[in-house]
Amino acid sequence: MANDPIASSPTRQRLPGRYWKLAILSGMASYLDSGLLIGISVSLAIWRESFGMGVWMAGAISAIVAFSIALGSLVGGWLADLFGRRRVYNLDILCYSCGALTIALAPNDEVLLTGVVVAGLAAGADLPTSLAVVSEAVPAWARGRLVAFTQVMWSVGIAVTTLLGFALSTMGQLGTRLIVGHLALAALVTWVLRSRLAALSAEPTENASPDTPAADGAAVPSGPGSPSTVPANDAKGAERPNGPELKSLLKKSVLLPMAATFLFYVAWGLGANTFGQFGTYFLVTVSDASQSLATGLNLAFLPVQLAMALAFVRFADTAWRDRLFLVAAVVQVVGFAIPSFTGGAVLSGMIAYFVLYQLSNPLAGEANYKVWSQLLLPADTRGTSQGLTYALSRATFALVAFFTPALLEFSPSLLLWSITACMALAMAVGIFIIRVLLPRAAAAPATAQPEARLVTP
Repeated sequence: MANDPIASSPTRQRLPGRYWKLAILSGMASYLDSGLLIGISVSLAIWRESFGMGVWMAGAISAIVAFSIALGSLVGGWLADLFGRRRVYNLDILCYSCGALTIALAPNDEVLLTGVVVAGLAAGADLPTSLAVVSEAVPAWARGRLVAFTQVMWSVGIAVTTLLGFALSTMGQLGTRLIVGHLALAALVTWVLRSRLAALSAEPTENASPDTPAADGAAVPSGPGSPSTVPANDAKGAERPNGPELKSLLKKSVLLPMAATFLFYVAWGLGANTFGQFGTYFLVTVSDASQSLATGLNLAFLPVQLAMALAFVRFADTAWRDRLFLVAAVVQVVGFAIPSFTGGAVLSGMIAYFVLYQLSNPLAGEANYKVWSQLLLPADTRGTSQGLTYALSRATFALVAFFTPALLEFSPSLLLWSITACMALAMAVGIFIIRVLLPRAAAAPATAQPEARLVTP
């Protein structure tokens, strides 16, 4: 059976609400991840003043949150495959709430740093786990759009936290407590709702109706009113007590797609992460833009980015998903190349980049990585393998960010051309995934696995 829902279901089917509920609860991993990063970014200056924080402690907080997320992704995905995704799925979101609450109530920088580590580890652990949960708990014909929806939640997390930062910017330390406190509350509510999903029984997917095919253990509803679903490995009595052997990651069926999705994500993410962290700084210091214009551009394009992310969800389970990637990837490369010719010194060139990038990155970026990973990676190692690609990528982003200000001061043009080259590499790897790996995965027979069902009391 085809792993790619496009291959197995050419017609579009209406999704029951229970699948969207599961997608929202799992997408909260992305919301809380982006919210944590933005929340720390907008709060850091106030924390420095309130706690008398030195420059090295301020830098340590920014770096440690990135490395904590990376480490959490690596360990969390493996723990989910080892002890059961459902168990880790519930526990990591509770740990995040504790970490965020610690940050919000921190009386000094040492306690603040502890909260950052706990929240970062938990956020990282929840990212691959929640994607694996969605991937296995929904029918194959809906997998693309529901996994892609987690990227919408990422954009919503950025938008909400940025707007809170803007609205509470005059409230000092109280404002930072409210910003991070909303993340703790959101995580706690999510934990309660996730915990109410109770496993009932396991049924073989071979009993599913032919118009709702599943692959890689994806659950299929048996009819109207059937309960919500969760991964097969998390049904009672169906846990994986020993988990996958790590050497299984060296199998060609795992290693090649894992390497390809990692290379795509790290190449694309180097550009996206660099300008996500330093875009405003670049506009002000190199392009001679005002602080108001630089921050205003980010706020103005938040609705655009959210709309494009929703558009990706609309096409994620159709042939247009990969067609749009090809167009958007070219636009991204062109967008970065325009200011590269002037070293970013011409403001109009930077604004042109900004417009083109915001229009194209939701269609040729992290959302593609998430969907492709679910379609290409075997179900029994999906948490571990995607956790590994997440971890290595996030660690690379953090390391590069450490040197970015120095490279920017040395040569803005070199930085821009390097990012343009990374975007071109991401496009090339994406084309390889579309033309070679996805057809190969679609032609491979899927292994029937039991289906686990959940209900909400």
